[in-house]
Amino acid sequence: MDKRNLLYEGKAKKLFLTDHEQRLVQHFKDDLTAFNGQKTGSFKGKGAINCAISTHLFNYLESHHIPTHLIEKSNETDMMVRKLDMVPVEFVVRNIAAGSLVKRYNLKEGLELSSTVLEYYYKKDELNDPMMAESLIIALDMATPEQVRTMNRIATKINALLRSYFERRNLLLVDFKLEFGKFDEDVVLADEISPDSMRVWDKTTKEKLDKDRFRFDLGNVEKGYREIMKRLLND
Repeated sequence: MDKRNLLYEGKAKKLFLTDHEQRLVQHFKDDLTAFNGQKTGSFKGKGAINCAISTHLFNYLESHHIPTHLIEKSNETDMMVRKLDMVPVEFVVRNIAAGSLVKRYNLKEGLELSSTVLEYYYKKDELNDPMMAESLIIALDMATPEQVRTMNRIATKINALLRSYFERRNLLLVDFKLEFGKFDEDVVLADEISPDSMRVWDKTTKEKLDKDRFRFDLGNVEKGYREIMKRLLND
């Protein structure tokens, strides 16, 4: 299926129209960004790594009855996906205190939370993605109450599946971001699950392997991403 006109370009991905009106090509870029685009960089092969990890994890979740937008991986950096009516909300799932949660509540980084935290952020760069309440998602007609309940349920199930999957590979899933869309009013997991959208630490050493290596100038960004890919894909 041919890739046609550019539909949308974000910080790390591009979406292209195809000759099928309900299918898009999602292209993963080599670009790195942090702090809402204020810090930028790249490394060669990053798009291929994120595409491989996302495809692998989407297929794994599909095998456990989680509906996703993935149709197939087209090549090293592209996946064919369903065209969705996107919900403009980022669902952030937190298992261990890190990032903005530490800053907001003066917590110790690495504190294991006694229960999983689910947060919502309005996906709007110009507003710096503000946190929002579940009731506001419904009040602004972004999703129905039933759809919000479904997204919460799916996010919770994804967390349980991936935490276990990662731990078996000596990885800690600290937190991660999910996005959802609607396909014929059904809720579907969209976007990506990659080192760009999750915090992953080595379970033994607590070494950060994700985009925090770029955010905080820890070095060896590519090595961290490749380590995650190696552990996740080598079953």
